[in-house]
Amino acid sequence: MTARPGDRVGQAILLSLTALALFDFMGLIIKHLSPRYGAAELSAYRNVFGIIPALIALWSSGLWHSGGRNLRLRQWKIAMSRGAYVALAQFLFYYSLGTMAFATATTITYSNAVFMTALAVPILGEKVGALRWSAVIMGFVGVLMVVGPTRDSFDWVAIAPLGAAFLYALAGVSARLFDPDVPSPLVNLYSVIVATVGSVGLALFAGGFSPIRSAADLVMIVAMGGFGGSAVLCLVVSYRMTEQSNLAPFSYFGIPMAFLFGWVFFGEAPFGDLFPGAILIVAGGLLVIWRERRIARR
Repeated sequence: MTARPGDRVGQAILLSLTALALFDFMGLIIKHLSPRYGAAELSAYRNVFGIIPALIALWSSGLWHSGGRNLRLRQWKIAMSRGAYVALAQFLFYYSLGTMAFATATTITYSNAVFMTALAVPILGEKVGALRWSAVIMGFVGVLMVVGPTRDSFDWVAIAPLGAAFLYALAGVSARLFDPDVPSPLVNLYSVIVATVGSVGLALFAGGFSPIRSAADLVMIVAMGGFGGSAVLCLVVSYRMTEQSNLAPFSYFGIPMAFLFGWVFFGEAPFGDLFPGAILIVAGGLLVIWRERRIARR
């Protein structure tokens, strides 16, 4: 781990772990509400209530203030495309949460690091060597083991979180196409707004919004959006405290965390489905991170 002068690595790691927990809390609510509300509806609610944390993140950005608080974005087409990717990814992930074991759906989405390495070649023109391709293959083998296409119990719904991981990776890679002086919170705000419009459109196309059945459901829906938006806010703040490469390895703590939450709240313990595939997913992702850190040092 490397630290620049003024970095607050410990606080940044704590914030990133808090973000993981908040994302999981959001996922738990989504799974709880899925029998009563569709994935597109829940995605729309999450984005609507997630706009406020996105605005807070932008307002707290020193780069945005120093740049004259400009809301215009030269590469707005990329920002809109990125929002569309996020809306579709959310729909697929939320659908999988309602139909699969919580830990299994969550673990499959962690393959986005593998997809990001592969997508960096055609989109960013990066040269990926044998080591990183080995990491991609290792991670993908892990994904296949978790998805289990050769198992008798295989269900095609397992493709949904895999599609979500691909789209999240596409959104992540496209974020690196923006000008370096563009504040990340501004890019995030554009993405949230476009994702909100897209998810509302998906919900209307899928049959519209169901009536909120109870006050308790309304509270959970608001909490779901608050947890998701606050998690993004925590990540934005943590990335300002230290380099992203210092935080990336800790993201895989989300896998055992999701397993624990799924076991405690839903009585799920899909150990046989997750392992050893989850270990290969983590190993492939960490190998990619290690390689990128070496390149950055050079």
